[in-house]
Amino acid sequence: MAKVERFEELDCWKAGRELMNLVFDLCEKPGLVQDFDTKAQIKRAAVSTMNNVAEGFGRFSKIEFIRFLGIAQSSALEVRSMAYVLLDRNYITQLEFDSLHEKTNKVINLNNGFIRYLQAKGKA
Repeated sequence: MAKVERFEELDCWKAGRELMNLVFDLCEKPGLVQDFDTKAQIKRAAVSTMNNVAEGFGRFSKIEFIRFLGIAQSSALEVRSMAYVLLDRNYITQLEFDSLHEKTNKVINLNNGFIRYLQAKGKA
């Protein structure tokens, strides 16, 4: 694997950014735009998926980086849980829910893969 110089090169950060953009777009939908608490909660969680990857990248140890990737992972799961709120409150359609669910899965899978890679790298 080539040395990564910037967090923007990480696939898990890129996926978090895609998720954040989708969430922000969905938050402009009628109904949800008026639900300030729900909208703020899901936006914070979505932003956290990418920001924690960036923050972990800047840490001085692999253990710290893995910890922040875990936080990003938890935030992606929070977005997934919030997607059910949006669906149940009829803020989004089933198709939009499916897209949001798929993006959260992508973030989760990429974070898990990167965490496993970093853990295995430490054993070599």
